[in-house]
Amino acid sequence: MNQKERLLNILNKEQIDRPACICPGGMMNMVTAELMEEAGVSLPAAHSDARMMADLAKAAYTSGCFENVGVPFCMTVEAEAMGAEVAMGSNIVEPHVTKYVINSVSEWPSLPVVDHKSGRAGVTVEAIRLLRKELEGIPVVGNLTGPVSTASSLIEPTVFFKELRKKNADAHAFMEFVTDQLICLGLAQIEAGADVVAISDPSGTGEILGPRYFEEFTVKYLNKLIKPLKEAGAKVIVHICGQMRQVYAQADMIESDALSFDAIVPIREARQALPDRVLMGNISTYTLEFGDPEKIRVMTEFAADNGFDIISPACGLGMKSPLSNIRAMLRTLEERS
Repeated sequence: MNQKERLLNILNKEQIDRPACICPGGMMNMVTAELMEEAGVSLPAAHSDARMMADLAKAAYTSGCFENVGVPFCMTVEAEAMGAEVAMGSNIVEPHVTKYVINSVSEWPSLPVVDHKSGRAGVTVEAIRLLRKELEGIPVVGNLTGPVSTASSLIEPTVFFKELRKKNADAHAFMEFVTDQLICLGLAQIEAGADVVAISDPSGTGEILGPRYFEEFTVKYLNKLIKPLKEAGAKVIVHICGQMRQVYAQADMIESDALSFDAIVPIREARQALPDRVLMGNISTYTLEFGDPEKIRVMTEFAADNGFDIISPACGLGMKSPLSNIRAMLRTLEERS
């Protein structure tokens, strides 16, 4: 089977020959300095140019690193589209928010709606359109920043988390608005040709929120986002950062086709806690940058042998990760089949 068939079969819980090896993009960055050198495409220019973005995404596939393409290469597109100020970074530093747009959840009515036809949101959609037109048999992955993480990129995070309790009704209204904007952008990505949408919500972790607020805010708004994306025909992967031990039951309520976890989450524990879920991950981002191919081979074998259906860097790639380490994941899986 080709790479697209393999990934979709996994997400449909159908028969496969081996685990897939992907890196979605978005928060789970798939670009490195060495890859940019090979591709002749650099950051930050590719963040704002659809042709360059598509070419750099393709390079991660054609260089033998992963079995997918995915855009964008950061998690600031949505916040910028809603008014946050963003520094575009460099070839080793990802874009990041430099100025929040509101001071309280109560101020959410002042936020602009996302225009998915302009700015970097439009660039991302057009890059997906180019990738879908130019590639056959390769899964195209669109990326969204999750509702909690997007919200906490529009307001100072400590204020946001305090106001989940102190201004609960306004916090929910704010989250409804943010999630509606993410739905619009996600549907535009699917219309452009995304087979899968990966949602990364690193701030929506159970370690930060605790089980009660994890369910009330992370699970609720992820599911609000997931439903229309699946109805539009896409498969959905959700990545949650941090330790999961306190919130496995709540995570199982997330209606995605797959769940992706950080390297801190023990592989056997995750499989035991979630026996019926498609699981993705969770090869250490640190080891991918500072380890060696043999260590990556051992970690990949362990993840595959202990029930992970999709092998992926736990939280994306450090910009200085050597391609020899990255390629070791896919090479290991190919040798098993």
